[in-house]
Amino acid sequence: MRMKRYIVNALPEAVAMIRTDLGHDAVILETKQIHVGGFMGMFRKKKMEVIAAVEGGAGKAPAKPKQVPAPEVGAALQQLLLQSSKGTAAAVSPAAASEAESAPVAHNVSRPTESSPAKPASLKEEKEQFIINEIRELRDYMKKLSKSGAFAQTYSESIAALQNRLLEQEVEQRWIDELAEALQQEEQSRGEILTQREAWALAYDWFSAKLKPFTNEGIREDTRVIQFVGPTGVGKTTSIAKLAAEQSIKHGRKIGFITSDTYRIAAVEQLRTYANILDAPMEVVFSPADLTKAYKALEDRDLILMDTAGRNYRSELHVSEVNSLLHSSEQSEIILVLSLTGKFKDMTLLADRFKKYGIRKAIFTKCDETVVYGAIFNLVMEYELLPTHIASGQTVPDDIAPFHSKSYVEMLLGEADHE
Repeated sequence: MRMKRYIVNALPEAVAMIRTDLGHDAVILETKQIHVGGFMGMFRKKKMEVIAAVEGGAGKAPAKPKQVPAPEVGAALQQLLLQSSKGTAAAVSPAAASEAESAPVAHNVSRPTESSPAKPASLKEEKEQFIINEIRELRDYMKKLSKSGAFAQTYSESIAALQNRLLEQEVEQRWIDELAEALQQEEQSRGEILTQREAWALAYDWFSAKLKPFTNEGIREDTRVIQFVGPTGVGKTTSIAKLAAEQSIKHGRKIGFITSDTYRIAAVEQLRTYANILDAPMEVVFSPADLTKAYKALEDRDLILMDTAGRNYRSELHVSEVNSLLHSSEQSEIILVLSLTGKFKDMTLLADRFKKYGIRKAIFTKCDETVVYGAIFNLVMEYELLPTHIASGQTVPDDIAPFHSKSYVEMLLGEADHE
């Protein structure tokens, strides 16, 4: 048995080489994706390794007259390749598709001639079915390779480095692809490859433009009641204390507190401690009926901050229960508190639950406990959230700041030469 190894860009390319080197009787024993080239393990290119063999004594096939596929097989083949091209047209060139079409057919089926009597119909149909099955397998294999990235479009080193950074930041793939395509178009219009710093600068502008429609003014001056919702452990009570201190110390507003988080005694005592430090009154409510009395007791306050219970927000019942406490005749805002250390899937569930009730503003906490910030961008784009603040640490009131897209994008992208 003669064996030979080929390193190619795509399987159809190998088929042509195998036919030339080993003849029509050769078979493909193994195919796998490998990486070649690169520098110090980086920027390696994807290739296909194909191992083919032919039985001993079988050499290169002698030249034969050009054979034409039977009309029935050609039509079936064209239909199959047309179906395949829907999934791989962007990845496979017309030349490669043509090679894939001719490779399995030319040496199996030929048009009957005077010197070659017609085969029985049953044998002809059997051969045709065999060819069709082979083409289907090739089509399915090409689709699989396309999905795995074997035929994926390649980008310059600077764009690839940016893609890796955004993958690390857990930015959703669709946004990474959209940005990469935009940068590649910029390279084509310039007629030159972007440097890494240029790619980062253009990415900064791209993210800033995406976030611009969702720039939020923070807490409005005419707001009198702010209600905070979110699961347990995200830093809801601490964020309330930070904002209360900011509004009291920096803006001179008289602050009042309401808490409905009676499920955790520690939460009530924690908020009461902050209220005592700020010399601010606090009311505890156990049902929506108690809210009217609480608002009445705090009618001399400029700003009332209300803490709600952290519940299991996978339950629609618990979400509606909290929502029943959020109705107010006062000028009010509702803010969803999310932790950047939480699972992104859980964060999307919360955003989806509360979006039904018109809640769009959000505070992102525990920024200092993670180095991954892509969740903010994903949630803003998917649920049109309006980030008001980013919080980090436990220091009141210093460890909270208004959300600014400029500083956020800088944090998301990092330095161009960070790698």
